[in-house]
Amino acid sequence: MRAITASRAGHLPIGELSRRSGVNIETIRYYERVKMLAPPPRTSSGRRVYDSQDLRILVFVRRSRELGFSLDQIRALLRLGGPEKASCREVRAVAAHHLEDIRKKLRDLQKLERLLARTVTLCSGGTAPDCPVLDILDIQRAGAEPPGGNRKHFSRS
Repeated sequence: MRAITASRAGHLPIGELSRRSGVNIETIRYYERVKMLAPPPRTSSGRRVYDSQDLRILVFVRRSRELGFSLDQIRALLRLGGPEKASCREVRAVAAHHLEDIRKKLRDLQKLERLLARTVTLCSGGTAPDCPVLDILDIQRAGAEPPGGNRKHFSRS
């Protein structure tokens, strides 16, 4: 009985890999295409078969994506040795860079929040044709310059 269990753990069909990892089947195939996951061996009938290492890597990729790491960052982590061999110092460098990206996005979101809050405050909410919200969304409405132009009416600071 033990040999059958061990054998099954080494030969997971894609549906079982999907179920165990929490990753959609199409996403698994995508990760194979973009070389995040090595192409698995196939049975004589052409079905993909995965092993426990594939499952471990796939869960590592899924959890990394949940934390917002890009595919390139995850590739870098996997090149460092993946979840089992990577040096903490090298992983820390990748994670520190990602953390700075997150902080920059947060600052940008805070600027956007202030701009939108000011704009909503200026909007009377009435039926008048003047609407500050539409003015910042519609370039023709406000008579603004084309994208890339310098617009003084609303700043993003």
